[in-house]
Amino acid sequence: MELISFIKVVILGMFEGLTEFAPVSSTGHMIIVDDMWLHSHEFLGASVANTFKVVVQLGSILAVVVVFKDRFVQLLGLDTNGNGGKLKAGGLKLSHILVGLIPAAALGFLVEDYIDQYLFTIETVMVGLLLGSFLMIIADKSSNSLNRTQTVDQMTYRQALVIGTIQCFSLWPGFSRSGATISAGVLVGMSHRAAADFTFIMAVPIMLGASTLSFIKNIEYFTLSSFPLFLAGFISAFLFAFISIKFFLRLINKIKLFPFAIYRIVLVGVLFIFYTN
Repeated sequence: MELISFIKVVILGMFEGLTEFAPVSSTGHMIIVDDMWLHSHEFLGASVANTFKVVVQLGSILAVVVVFKDRFVQLLGLDTNGNGGKLKAGGLKLSHILVGLIPAAALGFLVEDYIDQYLFTIETVMVGLLLGSFLMIIADKSSNSLNRTQTVDQMTYRQALVIGTIQCFSLWPGFSRSGATISAGVLVGMSHRAAADFTFIMAVPIMLGASTLSFIKNIEYFTLSSFPLFLAGFISAFLFAFISIKFFLRLINKIKLFPFAIYRIVLVGVLFIFYTN
């Protein structure tokens, strides 16, 4: 297997990891980078290449689990302070996560085939990037006029449901799951950090489900020869996602969403010039 193939999947994994939890759309960036430079369909095959872009997210999922390991232990009903495994009362519960997951999971199940077939293009990504940036700007403009829910342990089921409903927009490639959900959280009165924490925690089951479903549907296209490429992409995504999450969580309450929205708008402008010349 050629070294250049490994380099390309490591680059794809890097873009996945760096952008999965920043509100800039990891799917959109992987489509852009792959379409313009890497052309993974040439060495993976079209079906496996599309699935790779989903399965490589497992590396990013693992990074979230590592960063939020204590929170996940709590959600599973275990005492992280070593008090004999007693259940912890109050705070964020699995039921909040479930309420946030239902809308996008149900809609995604219905339209997943259509998305895979028709929406993984530069043009649709540009639309998603632009519309998502407008939502982020609106959220930031509203943040100073609302009472803040400072931590995820203070959030309500109503907030979880609204976040889950707006998350449906992220099914459109380029819109960004984290951009949609953090914006939604801010719009319903959460601090940027609290909305980001809920976004990252909720991402684990929905990304795991999407990756598993895609793998099952396309398992016939996998061979042992492609396994090293998937492993390289997985490791790359994990390492860069871990770095990205730590960096993002330190900054989000300070810089908010506006800089990311401007970046997305500029990126759309660059892509428009590139593809119309």
